[in-house]
Amino acid sequence: QVQLEQSGGGLVQAGGSLTLSCTASGRILSVNDVGWFRQTPGKQREWVASIRSGGGTNYGESVKGRFAISRDNAKNTVYLQMNSLKLEDTGVYYCNADIREFGRRGVYWGQGTQVTVSS
Repeated sequence: QVQLEQSGGGLVQAGGSLTLSCTASGRILSVNDVGWFRQTPGKQREWVASIRSGGGTNYGESVKGRFAISRDNAKNTVYLQMNSLKLEDTGVYYCNADIREFGRRGVYWGQGTQVTVSS
């Protein structure tokens, strides 16, 4: 069974940095497009960044120039490096991955990790 496990996150002061990781495990043939999303109370889940299987990246306007998404295909892991963090970056961050397995293809979500930016 495929699982996405997230790590990283925590409490950081404004202007600081954090790195999130998202690792896929199970009977995986390939990890295709992966995205990071975040959610704050009272708001819809917001797309943050995506990376395609070939390495191409896209970012939401609110994080462009501050966040960097990358991947290590050998480890089935995607990272989100977050720099110059702002109070409004606070939220629960989720990774989402399109994964090709043996005999099927599915979209999975990580368990979520809290990021809190303090002043």
